[in-house]
Amino acid sequence: MNTKFLIIAGEASGDLHGASLMREMKRINPDISFYGIGGDKMITEGLQQVYHINKMAFLGFVEVIKHLPFIKKVRSEVINLVKQNKIKNVILIDYPGFNLNLAKKLKSPGLKIFYYISPQLWAWGSGRIEKIKKYVDKMLVLFPFEEKLYKDNGIDVTFVGHPLIHQLDEYKFEEKEQLVSKYGLNNSKEILLLLPGSRKQEVEKIFPEAIKGAIAVAKEFNMQVVVGCADSIKEEVFGHLTNQKDFKVVKNVTYDLIKHSAFGIIKSGTSTLEAALLGLPMVIVYKTNGLTFRIGKVLVKLKNIGLANIVAGKTIVPELIQNEVNESSIFKVTKDILNNRELYNQIKSELLELRKTLSEKQASTEAAQIICGSLI
Repeated sequence: MNTKFLIIAGEASGDLHGASLMREMKRINPDISFYGIGGDKMITEGLQQVYHINKMAFLGFVEVIKHLPFIKKVRSEVINLVKQNKIKNVILIDYPGFNLNLAKKLKSPGLKIFYYISPQLWAWGSGRIEKIKKYVDKMLVLFPFEEKLYKDNGIDVTFVGHPLIHQLDEYKFEEKEQLVSKYGLNNSKEILLLLPGSRKQEVEKIFPEAIKGAIAVAKEFNMQVVVGCADSIKEEVFGHLTNQKDFKVVKNVTYDLIKHSAFGIIKSGTSTLEAALLGLPMVIVYKTNGLTFRIGKVLVKLKNIGLANIVAGKTIVPELIQNEVNESSIFKVTKDILNNRELYNQIKSELLELRKTLSEKQASTEAAQIICGSLI
């Protein structure tokens, strides 16, 4: 009998993890259909799409408020999809503003809701815990400290490991010479990698200052600046955001770029963990709408914003936030690290240690087995 799932991911990292989960679930039960919201990777795995993630990438409180009519329209269409197709099982992937509200609307005795990749409750305080307790049947989390948090609050939870570990282990990296040749890079210069985000709004906020800082560093240390472009961003966007010319945009090979770079200027998010697991020393940058930032400052309970630092429980790499994301600050913190070989090697070593914290479990396999083993 065909088993139907609603699956919702709202951004690039969710699309990646969602696709891996779908692949593993189909290995266990080939007779599964997936409906919902995702990106190109989930579509490749068979998602019957209602909306693409590139329509859903809202960043911060202010942007969400501006798009509320559209968000309500999408939610209504998703709810109708569930009713029309008599879907009994739902997988929500991160994207808490939309997904927790959807869980509330969908929750009923005949429907089971799985949540894969937890909202960052540890950052935003415990306000969402009660919602999860009411509307989510099973949490599947990526970090050990998340499992403890949910267990302490009486929520059914399993730590499944982090999918990045397996993805990086399975990934077939290009040799540096191939990468350099394929994308017209300079073989005699180290790569200074700039990863400004996977949403257009965050790229617009972060890139114009970050590229100035990156180019200043590159000139000082005889490096080349490479901008890693996410699937969801058009390459020409970068040229419209700056008058600077001395950089190269490379799309769809982020892991290869991280592996073969000497230093990263990386927007806070999953990319900082990817860089950490590959041992790339970096500075983490983050900038958003001013009002969003002021609201967030009141609500966020964390000392650090970068996943690499949060998982470590300490500041391994520097973080520049909001107005600190400027040419001179980026230049100074990067220069301090690149001029100190002992510090550079220590950062590299501490980042590589994070793998042990996240365990060697194959997250998508573990999650798929749990979900397929407890269907309605």
